Amino acid sequence: MNPAPQVTLLGAALSLVFCGAMFVILWWMLHPPAHVSQSAAKARVAVSALMKILVPTIGTAYSERAVELACRLGEKQKAEIIVAHVIKIPFTLPLNAAMAGAEAAAKEIVDRGVEIVRHNNLPARGIVERARQVEEGIIRLAKEEDADLIVMGIRPVVGFPERIVGRTSEAVLHRASCEVLVDHHAA
Repeated sequence: MNPAPQVTLLGAALSLVFCGAMFVILWWMLHPPAHVSQSAAKARVAVSALMKILVPTIGTAYSERAVELACRLGEKQKAEIIVAHVIKIPFTLPLNAAMAGAEAAAKEIVDRGVEIVRHNNLPARGIVERARQVEEGIIRLAKEEDADLIVMGIRPVVGFPERIVGRTSEAVLHRASCEVLVDHHAA
């Protein structure tokens, strides 16, 4: 004579956990993710790799739009946004020449950009750079900071209508060691 099987609370709980796990595994196997093309998958990986974004600013509305755009691009991965202003030093002065007015204005411009980034709850740093040419300063900063992306805002109208990008933006586009995104807001 066989004794009647006993059901314990622990045994019932273990069987429920086992059945639940089997159900989840079967559901997962029967619902594969949607097919994504290889180029779309690479683009998604490229955007998620943005961990350090450099935004050169001159304090204008279009420069501040570029700061906001950088925040939107770096939001998901909590990218560090580096807001920079390059003071153009004339060739007649040494690079370390005292320029109190320009330095104070640069600090104010950078602080305003950093405030925009912090308002978006992202890590921010402000840098005031000195260079003979603005584009040289931006390119050097991107290399020194190991930036993944440079986001630049450009004027709505630059000289001739067929010439959208200015000299500085064009030089950065051609010579930067990282990706460059140019934000052109319609007038």
